[in-house]
Amino acid sequence: MLLDNRFNSLTQTIIGCAMSVHRELGSGFPEIIYQRGLAVEMREAGLAFQAEIHLPVFYKDTNIGSRRADFLVEGQVLVELKAINELVESNFSQVVNYLKAYRLEVALLINFGESSLRHRRFLHNPTRTI
Repeated sequence: MLLDNRFNSLTQTIIGCAMSVHRELGSGFPEIIYQRGLAVEMREAGLAFQAEIHLPVFYKDTNIGSRRADFLVEGQVLVELKAINELVESNFSQVVNYLKAYRLEVALLINFGESSLRHRRFLHNPTRTI
């Protein structure tokens, strides 16, 4: 799905922050190092965020527990970080499933583990028809 225009500026800012971290640190560190670096960059960019936040997981209309998310930015954008050699389909499925279960519309999957920063944006809008 295409990213809704409402979120373009915010996701671009987050990606820019991630690029700064990757430019400074390169690849090879554990995910937590990139998470901490991204927190510094987003704070400097003036973004409001929560790190390692437990978000409720919904099944139908029932809250069935919670799961930790790397970041929730501006209360709108889920940010899932990886520090792996290559993103694969199961990483994409994970983010799509998180959006559904958390009842959020937008997510970024960011991988610091490759020689160049990789990212993908996701949009989940259950009210939109195709």
